[in-house]
Amino acid sequence: MNDAFAQLKIAFLKELPAINAAIQKEIDALPALVRPVAGHVMEAGGKRLRPMLTILFARALDFRGDNLHTLASSLEFLHSATLMHDDILDNADLRRGKPSAHTRFGITPTILAGDVLLALANEIVARTDIPALTSCISRAIMQTASGEIMEITAIRNAGTTRSEYIEIITGKTAYLIQSACEFGVIAAGGSERVRSAARDFGLNLGIAFQLVDDALDYTSRADTSGKPLGGDLREGKFTLPLLLYLESLPDDIRRITTLELTDVNLHPVRQDQIIAEITTQGFAEKTRDAAKSYLALASQTLAVIPECLEKNLLGAMIDFVLTRDK
Repeated sequence: MNDAFAQLKIAFLKELPAINAAIQKEIDALPALVRPVAGHVMEAGGKRLRPMLTILFARALDFRGDNLHTLASSLEFLHSATLMHDDILDNADLRRGKPSAHTRFGITPTILAGDVLLALANEIVARTDIPALTSCISRAIMQTASGEIMEITAIRNAGTTRSEYIEIITGKTAYLIQSACEFGVIAAGGSERVRSAARDFGLNLGIAFQLVDDALDYTSRADTSGKPLGGDLREGKFTLPLLLYLESLPDDIRRITTLELTDVNLHPVRQDQIIAEITTQGFAEKTRDAAKSYLALASQTLAVIPECLEKNLLGAMIDFVLTRDK
């Protein structure tokens, strides 16, 4: 492990208590009926990647102010709200190794609690009285929701192309990570040049993050990832490992396999067979390789950031995204 990566782990451990305390304070102030659902989701943990990115960019630009952890937590509330709604749409039983909120509290309470968290994220940002932050989080919500809609329309759509897949993951994942980076620059009063670089960093990091996530779906078991192996294929999602696998097949076999994958009643044994072939033939690793090109672009954008510890940690974040196993 290189020094920067080790420092990043230390930084996470240092910041997590303050991030989690800010999150808990906001949850405690929610209406009593909402609190159990929101608490269940937020207490499941997660990497807190988005708040950490906000903090690192703000501190790299000598942030001077209060409540940075609270501001950063707004993006975690937004992210968690999208996951709550996502799990309902995907009929997912697990989230981060725990029962999904809707399986414990019901669909209607979970949807409404997700709406509350979306509103809370906006309300936290509104407290800053910084219009640019309000605009940034509003765009993030719209772009993320649009990405989710695109993903839904692509379910069991055998005509999904690589470019359409990238457009989907950019919407559903990368724009929110982009906003987390931009948040830090705006909060610190950074220049438009640095703000643009932060957007580019976050967008490319976010695309790479989802590429790795989609690779892990075929390699990381539930006891590690908190999600079932091959869940994307079972849900009818044509992510990059599956697209690469299909491209590798002879034309006649590809046509048959594609037709199978569009069938909602595809037998679990056949699903398992395809998942195993994708894994053993290295298409998950090829998806990680695709992430490297986006991470290289993200690395280039850091040139405009002043030399400091936080810049080194942002560079280490690139290694973290590529090598993570959950």
